[in-house]
Amino acid sequence: MKKSYSFDDVALVPQFNNVPSRTQPQLNTWLTKNVKMAIPLVCANMDTTIGEALGSVLVQNGSVPIMHRFTASQEVQRDFVKKFAQKTFISSGIGEDKFDFVSELLDLGALGVCIDVAHGHSDRMLDFIKELKKRHPDKEVIAGNVCTAMGYQDLVNAGADAVKVGVGPGAACTTRMVTGFGVPQFSAIYECAKIAEKLRVPLIADGGIRTSRDVVLALAAGASSVMIGKLFALTLESAAPKRKTASGEMQAKFRGQASQDFQDDYFGGLKSKTVAEGVDFWAGVPHSAQTLIDTLLGGLRSGMTYGGARSIKELQRKAEFVSVTPSYMLESRPRTCG
Repeated sequence: MKKSYSFDDVALVPQFNNVPSRTQPQLNTWLTKNVKMAIPLVCANMDTTIGEALGSVLVQNGSVPIMHRFTASQEVQRDFVKKFAQKTFISSGIGEDKFDFVSELLDLGALGVCIDVAHGHSDRMLDFIKELKKRHPDKEVIAGNVCTAMGYQDLVNAGADAVKVGVGPGAACTTRMVTGFGVPQFSAIYECAKIAEKLRVPLIADGGIRTSRDVVLALAAGASSVMIGKLFALTLESAAPKRKTASGEMQAKFRGQASQDFQDDYFGGLKSKTVAEGVDFWAGVPHSAQTLIDTLLGGLRSGMTYGGARSIKELQRKAEFVSVTPSYMLESRPRTCG
């Protein structure tokens, strides 16, 4: 039986540092084979995260906004593509009925398509990628989600220009608890990255990011970028519903796309013979999206100096990991009393 690791199970060993300032590391990366980004952060394409307000912040920082597909009206998606033409991706499920609308949005100027399936390592996904690339060979295709090297390789061989890695690590996801399936996120990234290094198709680490520490670990393990849901949902500019508590605290609602709450809103209830594989919850909104981005990138730059790296590629090349016990995290946190 193979041993696998979550982010809390590993740590990076500091390397010799010849980077004189924490402001010097360069954070540019590839989202797909042909699309560059100035930063390695992507907002999850979920209905309580991405919208026009957050999309604008992402574009200003050099990221690429990916609109979710669960809109009340297709006009919302059209408007998003028009606003961010040549700077955005659209989202799609799989199925022959999706092609016409996807083609329309691509013709409006979208860079490409992000195909989302909970278990992306499937024959339907492979067929959909092949057909999409056949019809739109000049457009980018992000496909996922997978958590195995074989899954990554099969999606790339079908024509994917980037692959999303992560099954079950999301803050609002209960897939692992419901089904028993899923690989710990650090190991999923690490194993897929071994193949990604050979095939040279970017890997997007999707899920499980809580702090800049997780960002550093995911990128060092081989991801080209990280996709973040909950943290972006809990910002002032997110598309999440907001409310103020009796004490005046601003809160936002975050939910998984497989949650009962989402299924009720979008489909009118759970589909026959299925169960929810996600949750919804309200949590405080501590800051703006810009503050979140600055915090994560500041921690990443600092981490890169500990790794003696001026670029993400150098961070990956020099990365040395050790497995740690639970007491490592206890030792690492501030202890203000006792």
